Amino acid sequence: MTLFHVAAGGAIGACLRYLTNVGAGRLFGPGFPVGTMIVNVAGCFAMGVIVTVLAKKGGNHLAPFLMTGVLGGFTTFSAFSLDALTLWERGQAGAAAIYVLGSVILSLAGIVAGLTLARSLT
Repeated sequence: MTLFHVAAGGAIGACLRYLTNVGAGRLFGPGFPVGTMIVNVAGCFAMGVIVTVLAKKGGNHLAPFLMTGVLGGFTTFSAFSLDALTLWERGQAGAAAIYVLGSVILSLAGIVAGLTLARSLT
């Protein structure tokens, strides 16, 4: 049954990732992988909130669905890596560096913010 929960969560997360990328593409255009960055930062924030809430509320049984499934399907480290390499290969070294540093720093900030928010509310 746990495998089913992970698979169902992964399907939900993948759909959310797709919709985020489509929306970001429409808002910001195709030149910079804003959608992937949004997904990674939002996923880190959500991970911080979920891990805190599950630990404090005794909901660890939901971790396979929420953390492995939904967030595993939603976040996109492999897409992040491809986007960074694509920018680099296009000769956009500055944009690649901004993207990598921005994604890492903002994702770390996202998880800290999520942990802090969830800890203050629970």
